[in-house]
Amino acid sequence: MKRILLLMSVMVFMVSSSYAQGFTLKSTDINGQLSQDQVLSGFGCKGKNISPELNWQNPPENTRSYAITAYDPDAPTGSGWWHWVVFDIPKNITNLKAGAGNLKNNLFPKGSIQSINDFGNAGYGGACPPGGDKPHRYIFTVYALNVEKLGVGAKSPPAMVGSFINRHTIAKASLIAYYSR
Repeated sequence: MKRILLLMSVMVFMVSSSYAQGFTLKSTDINGQLSQDQVLSGFGCKGKNISPELNWQNPPENTRSYAITAYDPDAPTGSGWWHWVVFDIPKNITNLKAGAGNLKNNLFPKGSIQSINDFGNAGYGGACPPGGDKPHRYIFTVYALNVEKLGVGAKSPPAMVGSFINRHTIAKASLIAYYSR
């Protein structure tokens, strides 16, 4: 009986420890402020337009795929600005290399879709707030989804993809970085 109680205690501890860690998103490239690497090259900005390295840990067990977004809620549009919209990332993928947001680099997982952003292009579009504006927040989010395929296409508008992502999200984790010029 003591062995059974001990075994059950160990199992409860292991399960609670894994939940305590939680679903997390990390990056070696994002440290509170975006660098010139993540800034747009265009619209008056002189960055390198390189999407950051991202890695995530401890997704829910029932995750069937992932989506990633980069969003600026401070853009002076009234509805924010979508810098990156990605979905149908296979459940066995838990990291993206820096530069994966450039379609020409072929660094993205097979079968994943990089949809159009608010610049009207597929892939990553870096930060480029209006000159002299307050620092903008850039929110990078990974979503654990309950479907393998989201069911929308590569030319779907960001807000529409976001609606589908929200409908199928079982967990999400975010990083926030700031940038102004």
